[in-house]
Amino acid sequence: MGRILIVDDEENTRIGLVKLLCQDGYQTEAVADGFKALEYLCEKTVDLIITDINMPGMNGLIFLREINQSYPEIKVIMLTAYGGIGSYLDSMNLGAIEYMHKPVKFEDLKSIISKTFDQTSLLNGSMIVP
Repeated sequence: MGRILIVDDEENTRIGLVKLLCQDGYQTEAVADGFKALEYLCEKTVDLIITDINMPGMNGLIFLREINQSYPEIKVIMLTAYGGIGSYLDSMNLGAIEYMHKPVKFEDLKSIISKTFDQTSLLNGSMIVP
């Protein structure tokens, strides 16, 4: 299974997503903001980031721009409780693979994550065919 980093200033969101994704077999960790996420990425690798858009300090769009410049291989899913068409378009133009409204429907998120890892496996040629 893949490695996922949750970036969200809401503690309950971080805890909930980590628990649910770990139960599904994903190696998942969480940090409270984009600055901490960039520090984390200096030491560890991840395959997917799930980040909130509205965070203090560095918002999710600035964070997404940083990820695309420094870690273009990492896929990013954007979450928001206050989004509109503007933040959706900005997210997609900056390379997000998905944009989801909070509260997140976990089954939808799981489906997106599964598809993302399936596509990544195919692109990397690591798919095992019996």
